[in-house]
Amino acid sequence: MMDINRRDFVRLAGLAAGAGIVLQGGLALAAGGDPHAAALAHVDPELRPAAKQILAMTSQMGGIDAQHLAQLRANTPAAPRLPDIPVREVRVPASGSLPEVTVYVVNQRDGEKRPGILHTHGGGYILGSAKSEARHLQETARQLDCVIVSVEYRLAPEARYSASMEDNYAGLLWLYRNADMLGVDHSKIALMGESAGGGHAALLAITARDRGEVPLVLQALIYPMLDDRTGSTRQLPPYIGVVGWDAPANRFGWESFLGVEPGSNSVPAVGVPARLENLAGLAPAFIGVGGVDLFVSEDIEYARRLTEAGVPTELLVVPGAFHGFDQVASDTGPARKFTAAKFAALRRAFGMQPIATG
Repeated sequence: MMDINRRDFVRLAGLAAGAGIVLQGGLALAAGGDPHAAALAHVDPELRPAAKQILAMTSQMGGIDAQHLAQLRANTPAAPRLPDIPVREVRVPASGSLPEVTVYVVNQRDGEKRPGILHTHGGGYILGSAKSEARHLQETARQLDCVIVSVEYRLAPEARYSASMEDNYAGLLWLYRNADMLGVDHSKIALMGESAGGGHAALLAITARDRGEVPLVLQALIYPMLDDRTGSTRQLPPYIGVVGWDAPANRFGWESFLGVEPGSNSVPAVGVPARLENLAGLAPAFIGVGGVDLFVSEDIEYARRLTEAGVPTELLVVPGAFHGFDQVASDTGPARKFTAAKFAALRRAFGMQPIATG
């Protein structure tokens, strides 16, 4: 059975409230019996050990709110980096009077023409860092033989959606304009992000379409955070969104990001991918999500709308998988299949040969 320590748990960017607080749909952490039995019954059996450990830690930690935000940020872990995949930190210019943006360039090799990925990290728009994702991105770059640029965008609530969007676009534009120096093929650039990073990638795909400066071959949205109405004005069954990221955390993340009450009429549609009316002309999409992830319904709906807008879209829903399962239970069958499907979508977008399977 896999062990998950406190730092690994914090890396999921946030969960639910401490002991005695009711989780989404009335699943209380009460004494006696197994308070999570109903939710765990819907989790894939192979993923239940990890889910149980996450829920146990949830009961001992504070919630995702302004009071605990500084502590959670301070505890953001970083796995040891691989020695053979280079990572370098670069300051890149932004438009106008906006401040420079820090990016991390992973797996650059001069004199080559390989695919490139602009990556945006997860963390509910309020947590996480590009720096802490270096090991994960090294592994991805090795698998795909590509260059990855990950943006250290400004976090909410200190910076709202428009600020982080400009940070991410500055990173994308720098990648495109410096492709020759980075050993990247201009015609093979994709976006990728997990959770809130998936929401950022979706917003970045929209911005790239509207500004017309950078062509994209794919937006790989990994359990993306796309709709502020989830968990606020739109409720889900009580077994969905219990492990990994819940409705209270989601409301706080969106309120911090948008600066207004999520689900309200005052929400700026430009900051919420799911509220965009016109999805035509966006880059092809791969969307992957777990069947008990809080974001499952909004991700399915976004895939439907992309498809109906004429955007080639692949949707993968993994039964019984919770938010972030591929990271904390990476050696399980569901996680391996999920990651393989993600890599296969990127390889197709890059025009690479598929990996032969026995």
